[in-house]
Amino acid sequence: MGVTRTDLFTEEQNTLAQIAKALAHPARIAIIQYLLEANACVNGDLVQELGLAQATISQHLKELKTIGIIQGTIEGVSVNYCINPEKWREIDGMFQAFFNKYKSSCEGGGCC
Repeated sequence: MGVTRTDLFTEEQNTLAQIAKALAHPARIAIIQYLLEANACVNGDLVQELGLAQATISQHLKELKTIGIIQGTIEGVSVNYCINPEKWREIDGMFQAFFNKYKSSCEGGGCC
């Protein structure tokens, strides 16, 4: 597989692709859904809730934290994670703008 030529694309296109890549795993989606539903910081609950190994969850949390979707705070020997509200709003806005660019030519009966 070749190297992706990110220089050929806009910053917005590269950013959307990075976020989409971070979201492109069902375990990460499950983690995000759990954090959104909990509406609070959680730690060990994820292992019990998702049924995945701690190492697997830690790997997915790292990916989500790297992209900024979640944030963590250290309390003693545990780390509590929650949704990063600023980044969440930013991502929401980016994807809303992306999806809202579509105007169906089929709506007026002129579909290809």
